[in-house]
Amino acid sequence: MDISTLELFVEVMRRRNFTDIARAHGVAPSSVSRSITGLEKELGIRLFQRTTRKLEPTEAGMAYLDRISSVLDDLESARLIATDLSEQPRGTLRVTASTVFGGMHLVPLLPELADQYPALSIELNLTDAYLDLIDERIDVAIRLGTLQDSSYIAKRLRKMKFYVCASPQYIKKHGQPESPERVAEHNCLLFPRAGFTLSWLFKHGDRATQNIPIGGNCLITNSDAIKQCTLYGMGLSLLPDWLVEEELASGTLLNIFPDYEVSATDFESSVWVVYPSKEYLALKSRVFIDSLFAKFSQTE
Repeated sequence: MDISTLELFVEVMRRRNFTDIARAHGVAPSSVSRSITGLEKELGIRLFQRTTRKLEPTEAGMAYLDRISSVLDDLESARLIATDLSEQPRGTLRVTASTVFGGMHLVPLLPELADQYPALSIELNLTDAYLDLIDERIDVAIRLGTLQDSSYIAKRLRKMKFYVCASPQYIKKHGQPESPERVAEHNCLLFPRAGFTLSWLFKHGDRATQNIPIGGNCLITNSDAIKQCTLYGMGLSLLPDWLVEEELASGTLLNIFPDYEVSATDFESSVWVVYPSKEYLALKSRVFIDSLFAKFSQTE
């Protein structure tokens, strides 16, 4: 019985699917199935009940998982500590982030990391889906917005502000809304993501928050595409600071309400660095996280 087989067993328990695990490891599903069958024969117990549609753990399988999980975690921590004694991060670092934020702010870090740490490989999964860090074996995730309760460790990378933006051409043609209430009279570019409603929130000092309904003829699922349409003068948009800082500084986009805080959800949005809760944070994760904080400390 080798450790890799036990790790595979834990993956199967978490995902309950041979095909997904086989795809992640680049092997055939039958190979995963044979490994689990071999483990069952060696232990003399059935770990899973198999049907054509489902893969369910047995009571014995759950009990075995409970006993070996902590052992595997201890072995992984010991391996990482021993590896890190070389003071050079090595192995594969798996990172996930949203498509636009990752493309703008993580990809530029990769050349420097590659030059500085030649023994380190990086897998960057850019997706707007929130991947399960344990199931997908993710080391570090970048999350945007307000965090839900989680067993993960989270560190605030930076506060995130939103601006109502428009191009000078749009304002010249349609006029500038003089107050938040007048936004409802303009064409707004809509972002149909979970948690985003058809209204924007405005807050000015100690005044009560205003909830302003919005409408528009263009619904877009990508924030960079919304920015491009705003630059083309198609309407007003609500965009985060990390996406439009250069355009606001150059004047190609205008901040319509500089005296207001604006949001689509709440006023506590941030960029977060998230990683699984473990006793030991691997050097490969630490150097990546340190690089992120160094990058953003220069922009604030």
